[in-house]
Amino acid sequence: MRRPLAWFRSRPLRSRLALLTATAVAVAVAAVSLACWFVTRAQLEAELDSSLRDTRITDDEAQRLLGSCAPGSGNRPFPAGPAQTLQIVTTTGDLCTLGTSPIPAQAGDLAVARGQQPFALHTTNALNGTEMRVYSYPVVIGNQPVAVSVARPLDEIDRSMSTLAWVLLLVSGIGVVGAGAAGLWVARTGLEPVDRLTGAVEHVAATEDLTVRIPAEGEDEIARLSRSFNAMTAALATSRDRQAQLIADAGHELRTPLTSLRTNVELLARSEETGRAIPPEDRRALMASVKAQMTELAALIGDLQELARPDAAQQGPLEVVPLHTILRAALDRARLRGPELTFVTDLAPWYVRAEPAALERALVNVLDNAVKFSPRRGTVEVTLMRGELTVRDQGPGIPPEELPHVFDRFWRSPSARSLPGSGLGLSIVARTVHQAGGTVALTPAARGAGTVATLRLPGAPTPPPSVVADEGLDES
Repeated sequence: MRRPLAWFRSRPLRSRLALLTATAVAVAVAAVSLACWFVTRAQLEAELDSSLRDTRITDDEAQRLLGSCAPGSGNRPFPAGPAQTLQIVTTTGDLCTLGTSPIPAQAGDLAVARGQQPFALHTTNALNGTEMRVYSYPVVIGNQPVAVSVARPLDEIDRSMSTLAWVLLLVSGIGVVGAGAAGLWVARTGLEPVDRLTGAVEHVAATEDLTVRIPAEGEDEIARLSRSFNAMTAALATSRDRQAQLIADAGHELRTPLTSLRTNVELLARSEETGRAIPPEDRRALMASVKAQMTELAALIGDLQELARPDAAQQGPLEVVPLHTILRAALDRARLRGPELTFVTDLAPWYVRAEPAALERALVNVLDNAVKFSPRRGTVEVTLMRGELTVRDQGPGIPPEELPHVFDRFWRSPSARSLPGSGLGLSIVARTVHQAGGTVALTPAARGAGTVATLRLPGAPTPPPSVVADEGLDES
């Protein structure tokens, strides 16, 4: 069984469809033909039985027929013809036959002759081997009950059924061949969109040309598949463009610190080679610049690694964490970077489901952004109420036309290009918040100068009981 199935599966799809169509039609035609043959035979037999029941002779005619069987009676008075046989069956089983060949009396015929049943209808063979359909009914000759049997050969039905069988076989064969041809035509027509899709996929695989699009008409499965393919190639093209843009932007951002670092290192190396000492203050400045550039490179590489991960990837499993506690740790780091700033905080407990390290990094980026743009001795207001975190600085603010771009990778405001940073911090913030199911936005401050960063994270003011029991979280 496996070998035919393997052969069938190795055929082209259109051949399999044509073969399946022809097989289905053949089965249907065979079932209809058999049903037609049996119904027709049953109807012909019913008509034959009805004709036999209608053929009756009177008692006098039966007596004359019985008398014709006596020796020396002369010619028979009732020539039945080649298609019909008349026969009288006595209670003792004696026969008087008018026809081509006597028909042996059956038990039903004897029962009718003896008055045990009103009639008998059966099929049997005559002495010459002809298959006969026999109908027997009772008649009384004088005082002697007998049975009159009327019989007709079944050859006439068999000849008709044989002719019908050949006709059905011929029609079935024509139908199967026609169904196979129609199935092949339908398969070719129906699979034409699949051929186009296959050609497009092979073209993309061979040339990596993601601009290929397949016309999608209608709402059938092929059209849906075509639209899905078009959406996939568009997404792949967008992803490739974003990857190329990320590489170009990363190269541009890496070039600046690398150029500065190379210049400083060359100055130090030239001083060593020529023996001309660099003044101590200049040397300290060069070393500080080298250290700053190394720090900037490390931060930029870390940001690139974070953004290079797939959106579905996480550094660790999601877990219920206290947002207010992580925010306090981020505030401690922000105070170290802006010791001259004043931080006004109002933090209410709030628990979220997130990855702790990624969430802390996002919060640090938001606070660093506020520290970087705040004036000396400025104030940074941090509020956390029912899952809404707002961070307001007193910096110059962001022009309205630049707000749609603040979360783009490597985007930096023209006024901030002289400040340290890679333009990736807010991109990481948006990514982390979205993965936690929240939203983030930057808006101008309602009163005075500055910018307000708003993060909304789904959660609850208290952790689930299971988390409290398992990890001993402090609900306060």
